[in-house]
Amino acid sequence: MRSVRHLSSLLAFVLGPTRKMPLTASAMDFFQLFVPDNVLKNMVVQTNMYAKKYQERFGSDDAWIDVTLTEMKAFLGYMISTSIHHCESVLSIWSSGFYSNKSIALIMTQSRFEKILKYFHIVAFRSSQTTHGLYKIQPFLDSLQNGFDSAFRPSQAQVLHEPLIDEDPVFIATCTERELRKRKKRKFSLWVRQCSSTGFICQIYVHLKEGSGADGLDALKNKPQLHSMVAKSLCQNASGKNYIIFTGPSITSLNLFEEFEKQGIYCCGLLSTRKSDCTGLPPSMLNNPETPQSRGQYRIRMKGNMSLICWYNKGHFRFLTNAYSPVQQGVIIKRKSGEIPCPLAVEAFAAHLSYICKYDDKYSKYFISHKPNKTWQQVFWFAISIAINNAYILYKMSEAYHVTRYSRAQFGERLVKELLGLEDTSPSH
Repeated sequence: MRSVRHLSSLLAFVLGPTRKMPLTASAMDFFQLFVPDNVLKNMVVQTNMYAKKYQERFGSDDAWIDVTLTEMKAFLGYMISTSIHHCESVLSIWSSGFYSNKSIALIMTQSRFEKILKYFHIVAFRSSQTTHGLYKIQPFLDSLQNGFDSAFRPSQAQVLHEPLIDEDPVFIATCTERELRKRKKRKFSLWVRQCSSTGFICQIYVHLKEGSGADGLDALKNKPQLHSMVAKSLCQNASGKNYIIFTGPSITSLNLFEEFEKQGIYCCGLLSTRKSDCTGLPPSMLNNPETPQSRGQYRIRMKGNMSLICWYNKGHFRFLTNAYSPVQQGVIIKRKSGEIPCPLAVEAFAAHLSYICKYDDKYSKYFISHKPNKTWQQVFWFAISIAINNAYILYKMSEAYHVTRYSRAQFGERLVKELLGLEDTSPSH
């Protein structure tokens, strides 16, 4: 089978950073691989344009002075600081409470910060040709994607999933019911294509949950159609690269996998009779057998390179794959049960998804805590958080890490200070 060669080619993939960073590279240097000065300067221009237009329409604001690049960096620094200290409101920095931070509060007054926050924009005006609901953030997302593509080569094995970006559990546990009711639910879902060897997020896709446009739920009444569209969008730059894509039940489908195979993309996905699009799959494999099964037993049906596997381990688990030969054996190691035999596709799926879960556990707590009401701003701060996590992954893979050896929290603190102009970028400070 062709799929046997896919597995052996895993070792042939050269993954990692595309450029060698110097030993003295700072947290800011890695962050600016994705958010360079020209992007920040555009934020300055667009924010000032929006402030001018707003005041022309609603009256002058005597307290407003055009924002500068230095102030914009400080503004981002304050926001990013909430990902480290997990304060619910960024304004807590200037308070006298538990989350106050006098060391950085002196760089900018609270009133000046609030003015910048009021007028902050990526795209100040909507063009007449724009119909996309994310027009205010799309240029930034495109720039970020170019940065991801040019800075990193992912491994062959990648995962499509929704990263863990929900509310901080500590805040939720201490919130009153009234505070929770006041918080608006997110009007978008964020999906990623992620390198399963490093955790680097290769591509972001934002789907609006409301709207009548081509990307809105009004145009996609059934979830299989929605999730198929999400998968195609995330893999639009993956054609012909021999990638192996792991998917969850909501994305896994025979039609999608066959379409991807024609593009040189191979898949391995968990199948659910309740959540997956099971069109074209044999009903006999979707029903549980009447006879009792022992752990590690499995059945296989094949069609060309496609294999449907039904494996038993205290329950029936189904996998669809064209990336692994079903005759190749693997093993699942359980702490109490020991080794449980399985097809190699099952072992590979468990291993790669386990890494992504570890990534979520480690990095999801470093998402920016600030929760604006506007959807495009919510997307922006999530995207900035992902960019910082990616920057840290590149830092850990660089020679600079062996000099400074920052943890993720220390890297974030360093970045905040550099954005605020409080630190020299050399590692000796």
